[in-house]
Amino acid sequence: MKQFITKHEQNIVGVLSGWDRIRFRGTIRRLAVTKMMMGWLWDRQVMLKHFKPFALGLTATVKASVEQAAGAAGRTVKYLASSALSKEDLVQELIRREGIQEGLVCVLSCVEPCRSYDIHKNRETKHIDLVQSFRKCLHWYFYFLDSQWGLCHVRIQSWLPFNVHICVNGREWLCRQLQAAGIAFRRSDNCLTRVADVPAAQQLLSAQPWADWQGLLNGLLKRSCPALSQLPGRDAPLSHYWSADETEWATDVMFRSPAALAELYPSLIGHAMTTFSSREVMRFLGRTRIPARGGVDLRFNGQVVSDLRERPEGMRIKHRMNHNSIKMYDKQGSVLRIETTINDARDLSVYRTKESDPQGGKKWQRLRKGVVDLPRRAAISQSANTRYLTALAEADSSTSLGKTADAIRRPLIRQGRRFRGLNPLSGLDADLAEALLRGEFGISGFRNRDIRLLLHPKTSSSADPRRQSAQISRLLRLFREHGLIYKIKGTHRYHLSAQGDRKSTRLNSSHTDISRMPSSA
Repeated sequence: MKQFITKHEQNIVGVLSGWDRIRFRGTIRRLAVTKMMMGWLWDRQVMLKHFKPFALGLTATVKASVEQAAGAAGRTVKYLASSALSKEDLVQELIRREGIQEGLVCVLSCVEPCRSYDIHKNRETKHIDLVQSFRKCLHWYFYFLDSQWGLCHVRIQSWLPFNVHICVNGREWLCRQLQAAGIAFRRSDNCLTRVADVPAAQQLLSAQPWADWQGLLNGLLKRSCPALSQLPGRDAPLSHYWSADETEWATDVMFRSPAALAELYPSLIGHAMTTFSSREVMRFLGRTRIPARGGVDLRFNGQVVSDLRERPEGMRIKHRMNHNSIKMYDKQGSVLRIETTINDARDLSVYRTKESDPQGGKKWQRLRKGVVDLPRRAAISQSANTRYLTALAEADSSTSLGKTADAIRRPLIRQGRRFRGLNPLSGLDADLAEALLRGEFGISGFRNRDIRLLLHPKTSSSADPRRQSAQISRLLRLFREHGLIYKIKGTHRYHLSAQGDRKSTRLNSSHTDISRMPSSA
């Protein structure tokens, strides 16, 4: 990241890295698994034939607690006929209309899908069983303007096992912290475009992953529905286990003006589109065990996808590896945002002891979704953003196409032998450069035969393949000497180098544009 900042330091006023949106999930473990739920019902002396009235009674208790909490804050529960309605828009309109500064903004309810329990008649055993099923039930949304977190919300499921989701935003939290510290800042939507003291703001953001998440989340839930903290357990009331279902860690590079970012951004988008292959995306997102000489780890069983979209906040490029992703977009005109989103922690690792043996030795384990591993998740996300920005430092909007072509048009002398320059804008050199960019060569590389079948699909005699193969061997040798490709050790395969990927892509796109121009009469 330092390379990118140093390269564009005359146009950058500051960099902030920290949480953006975090969605937590609260689960009562004793009620989340069918076998453990059966044990809890046994402790309560509830027979399965009485499960439905028992569950409805719990729902009624939770509903009364929700309505009591809303009434204590002077609010009523508003029912939404469709879950597709934008709750955020309704909340923002209410805040503007009533000028709310702090406290409970509103309580909304709507019917949404959920995972709950049902009674199933087992035809084989002639008994009834408790089974998990996907159903629909009422959910309550509590929207708060919290004194610490700013705008956040709590989503409560009205049926067993009473799962809870809480969404908070690290930038909202930072704004409250800056106000409390008396540090001036300028905000646009969910983005800070200027901060009077950037190092102090970064220090506040860096401390967020180490917060007392368990206490803070339990406190917010208690404000919304006290009854959920009073469900009886064997020795003590049942409590929620908090995990991070989805986290977004954003690095915001604040530019001096929208014009400065607008001039640079097209080259960054072009560089990301043309040079960030699946290999680079995997490296950004922590898959460091990849072959040093090209290709990807054969043990990887997943999907890597990149796409470009036009968003209301700007042009966005997003790279996905399974359920995790990293994206870049120009936000609020003058902010370049790199954001890593983690939905599946199982693809990542943490150095810790086993949960079953806390006194044992540490070793690399799968990253947990629990809040205890949030500092590690933050470190992984920041490393991804850093690697991405470092890779973007190679983007050069000032180098003309002519200079790029001239760099490989010059002849080379290697060990007393002269190798001619290349002309990848026309002729056989251009055909080979275009063929090397084919997607199927990105993972396993290519052979002489693969190129020959592409450039010479038809042969007129049995001698033609030998002549064509010799011709392509000479071309591949030229490309190797110019550093555009390299040979995979111990094989007859070649792979496009990082330099070759950049130069071939740019020259090939220009060659395509030229070939599509109408010829003059």
